[in-house]
Amino acid sequence: MDWYGWCGKLVDIDLSRRKIQVIPLELDIMRLYLGGRGLGVYLVYNELTSGIDPLSADNVLVFATGPLTGTPVPTTGRFACVSKSPLTGTILDSNCGGRFGPYLKFAGYDAIIVRGASRTPVYIRIADNVISIEDARSLWGKNVRDTTAALKGYGSVLCIGTAGERLVRFASIMNDNTSALGRGGLGAVMGSKNLKAIVVNGSNRPRVYEPNLLRYRNADITRLLVASPVSSKGLRVYGTPVLMNLINYMKVLPTANFRRSTSPHAYELSGEHIHERFEVRLTPCYGCPIACKREIRSSGMEVPEYETLAMLGTSCEVTNLNAIIEVNHLCNDYGMDTISCGATIACYAELNNLQLDPKTLISLVHKIGTRRDVGDELAEGAHRYANKMGHPELSMDVKGLELPGYDPRGVLGMALGYATSNRGGCHTRAYMVGMEIFGKPKLIHRLSWVGKPNLVALLQNIFAAVDSTVMCKFALFSVSEEEIANALSAVTGIDFTSEDFIQVGERIWNLERLFNLREGFTKLDDTLPERFFQEDTDIRRISKAEFMSALLEYYRARDWTKDGIPTHDKLQALSIAGEYSHVA
Repeated sequence: MDWYGWCGKLVDIDLSRRKIQVIPLELDIMRLYLGGRGLGVYLVYNELTSGIDPLSADNVLVFATGPLTGTPVPTTGRFACVSKSPLTGTILDSNCGGRFGPYLKFAGYDAIIVRGASRTPVYIRIADNVISIEDARSLWGKNVRDTTAALKGYGSVLCIGTAGERLVRFASIMNDNTSALGRGGLGAVMGSKNLKAIVVNGSNRPRVYEPNLLRYRNADITRLLVASPVSSKGLRVYGTPVLMNLINYMKVLPTANFRRSTSPHAYELSGEHIHERFEVRLTPCYGCPIACKREIRSSGMEVPEYETLAMLGTSCEVTNLNAIIEVNHLCNDYGMDTISCGATIACYAELNNLQLDPKTLISLVHKIGTRRDVGDELAEGAHRYANKMGHPELSMDVKGLELPGYDPRGVLGMALGYATSNRGGCHTRAYMVGMEIFGKPKLIHRLSWVGKPNLVALLQNIFAAVDSTVMCKFALFSVSEEEIANALSAVTGIDFTSEDFIQVGERIWNLERLFNLREGFTKLDDTLPERFFQEDTDIRRISKAEFMSALLEYYRARDWTKDGIPTHDKLQALSIAGEYSHVA
């Protein structure tokens, strides 16, 4: 069979038995789920049974590229990781840039599935058709930068730091030092398997079905990226910190653990202020013309993303820029999600009535990364910590995943997106801020519920499909699903329309919902922390009655029951095969 875009092969690695197999993939499955997030969700759903401990050898990790990964299509140097989350118990996917995704595709594989657990620390090495499990005892105990330095001669390095080794529930997996598979604790899953790193290199480029047509499609995408002020000016010049001043102005900036939604010190953490203070060097992901990532030339430290500045900065009421740059660097080196880390520290500060200073913030990050002193409790995440301390209401999470840098009281579409997210409180499932604040692709009223349930469902579908290609979601500020579907068709030789592309995302979203239902999640979990229904900040609180009405409308938009359960007819229409006892 001739494969275009895809390689048609998966590497199955059982660490318990030290067994490596290369398994052919089915084209029909790839057409239905594309790759990346979609393929990962399909594999994890079918590999796992309900109730397994995410930190046991029974859990699996899937690393998956998409059909566009490593091709000339702009912003496609990405890959996804899917597993069951040790933080939330939900299905969990994450994706990141760096070089690992393209290099895995160049080695000739669409995905890796890791199962079991090694008795001693190991790392996996892949170089084209040579795959081996290597001794990593000398690397155990090292953080990300030292591990990467030791292995980078072999290719692109995907690894954990000591946070992953010590099973911090929001530990990240880091690619080439600074690109993170963050949120939900994928690093802890890797640590539970005694898997320190995966190193990959390859010498083959994926085949493209119609190279000449793809050049035209890429020209369309590039033209739109250049024409968009968001991608060509805002993100390229300032990176994601360009959001800080605007989000603060719109009164949506998490401050003091979401007790307030503006900060008088926001400018001190803004992209504009960083641009004034530091000379920076762009560090783009593979094949990305947007280049939102950057580092400070004088120190080599990464410029924090907006979410980091909000959650480790204003939400913790620490607005010393140098301190936030340092804790961001520390989180990356320990391998920890900066959103969950900041949200958990903000919860700790409120619960203990503490006013944090830079020195204390830095100390807490060290303690969490090593599970030392109070860091051992905070390493469990805000939800578990607040419940243990008898104040569950102080954890700002949905389904156990801490909320990111947008106060939902000021962006009601994002509020519904948070509540219905399959992986918990997340802005990247449906970035409603794009329309509610930036007006991309169109401006809608941020304090109205009108039309939001349908839009949230649509964006969730589109984003799930984009995560499966695997393309950067920042491209969606400039391009539509039509341009992506056109590129996908030129690469794979399979005709994808915009409608086909969106249906792929809907299929993935429903299968994720089935996973969570199987794990015992219900419509009662599709909600927000009570703070947002009870407390005013600089804007009004959310009406619980209006929220519940919008949630039911969302279920109707998805053709689910009033209890948020997909029907057999819906699953059949989406070509989701199988018998499901937990559906209507």
